[in-house]
Amino acid sequence: MNSPSLSHPSLRPSAPLRLCVGILLSLLALSLSSCRPADHAPDPDTVYLTTARFRGFEPALAGDDATLRACGKIYETLYQYDYWARPYRIEPLLAADAPTVSPDGLVWAIPVRPGIYFSDDPCFPGGRGRELTADDFVYSFLRIADPAVGSSGYWIFRGKIAGLDDFRARAAASGRADYDAPPPGLRALDDRTLQITLAEPYPQLLWILAMPYAAAVPREAVEHYGADFPNHPVGTGPYVLASMRQNHRYEYRANPAWTDPAHPRADSGPPDAPTPDAGRRLPLAPRIVESVVGDASTAWLLFLSHALDKSGIGNDQWDSVIASTPDGPALRPEIAARGIRLESSPTLATSYYSFNFDDPVVGPNRALRQALAHAFDYAEWARFQNGRLLPANSVLPPGVAGYDPSDPLPYPFDLDRARALLAEAGYPGGRDPATGRRLELTLEIGNAESPEVRQAAELFASFLDKIGVRLVPSYNNWPTFLKKIELRQAQMFGLIWLGDYPDAQNFLQLFYSPNVSPGPNRCNYVNPAFDALYDRLVALPESPERAALCREAARMVMADCPWIVTGYPLAFNLQQPRLRNSVRTDFPFGTEKYLAVR
Repeated sequence: MNSPSLSHPSLRPSAPLRLCVGILLSLLALSLSSCRPADHAPDPDTVYLTTARFRGFEPALAGDDATLRACGKIYETLYQYDYWARPYRIEPLLAADAPTVSPDGLVWAIPVRPGIYFSDDPCFPGGRGRELTADDFVYSFLRIADPAVGSSGYWIFRGKIAGLDDFRARAAASGRADYDAPPPGLRALDDRTLQITLAEPYPQLLWILAMPYAAAVPREAVEHYGADFPNHPVGTGPYVLASMRQNHRYEYRANPAWTDPAHPRADSGPPDAPTPDAGRRLPLAPRIVESVVGDASTAWLLFLSHALDKSGIGNDQWDSVIASTPDGPALRPEIAARGIRLESSPTLATSYYSFNFDDPVVGPNRALRQALAHAFDYAEWARFQNGRLLPANSVLPPGVAGYDPSDPLPYPFDLDRARALLAEAGYPGGRDPATGRRLELTLEIGNAESPEVRQAAELFASFLDKIGVRLVPSYNNWPTFLKKIELRQAQMFGLIWLGDYPDAQNFLQLFYSPNVSPGPNRCNYVNPAFDALYDRLVALPESPERAALCREAARMVMADCPWIVTGYPLAFNLQQPRLRNSVRTDFPFGTEKYLAVR
């Protein structure tokens, strides 16, 4: 899934603004050692969180972090991640049990749990939600395949389910998908049994069925609300949308008819520390309020005033909050004395700048891409981010089979090498011989309201300026930014890819040519040799042979340089003393049901 990144550039805030923010932060930090700010008394039944701008509650479009988190509160999938288990483990959610799989691995029979109901909504007769059936999954999966829906998630099923590609082709040719004529690979044998027949073995299918793309959506809601369906979510999940001011504030309330079918009560927890909420009915928080906060400094101020229960740590706040110790970053004593907790861990993620291979300048010119990669000052970038990332030597992150820690950094910071490659690319000294002017490249920026994004832009531009290349930012809000990428209109852009599931294939599919935009291959990279490797590895179960193919595929991609891989992000966030059961996970969709406040 995609997430906003410090790789999204913008402009540095003015000096007076930085001074005012710095003074305000210093005054608020001093209040931590004296009295609690009195400007916000948090509701004891409400968890206060932040979100980013997103395009609506549409599981078919849940390809970015904010959308999948929003959908995860309302919609549910057949399987989910055990919230507490590490290594990650899949367990049934809307499924009653694990699938029964044929000996050849092609036919999967999945029992659908009885007694699960969609929330009450005017789309249903009498406004009363109806019971979930296996047909709801057939319909929902067909929506992913329908070109008219424009789902960014069709890659999860492409070439895998028997007849589904033909269904999609017929829909594209006729301009209308026939949902009453599903392909042979998707069948509801009865109300309680979903059968999926694969075109080839697909060992990752269980991971796929836990992704928000695969959530159950009622046909009645889609047809009743039409184009406005993303603003009228109707799911089976733990929360319902109570109110929203789009791109500003969202309020969720516990679904009164819901009980987690996997864990009817909060009777589980980490093996060494069972949750104090054991025995309580899920979801634990009756209400969740999420505010769209695009600026880390603003989020920090809200956190200090107790208007947020969790907050990230921006660059401007880092030194005021975090102290360096022999054991790594730790909270400063005056912060820890308030009962505030620091949560930190590696992530299953890779941050990068991407080139668009459709672009006539950067797409066909590998030497140019490699020159820009060698101009990237990784040490300075790490200092800018206060060490909140690890050096990256691959498109694969640590933690997936196929990642090789012994691989060297493929494009170390080397200005002499960058200049030589730039001349080889046809731009000696960074100038275009056809015009005599400096080469000018455009970088699309999402989340442009964030000062950190603006500072990142200036830093990245300064790297390229050293080899004579001018970087020009193009400012967008997050939905517009994603749309430009999907329409292949971005020459360069920056993102973080957060793993959808703990498998190297999830990262390698970002370079598979059938997945080009609007699919997850945002860089529109096409390499038949890579595709052949990918086709071989995707059908294999975990094994040394598969891991070796993943390593080979990753090295092939790095040689072609579709990305400047900028690091493996580390997660740091702060939690208020009253927040309970907040455990960092790489797969956070639907996990808010475990959160509680004192």
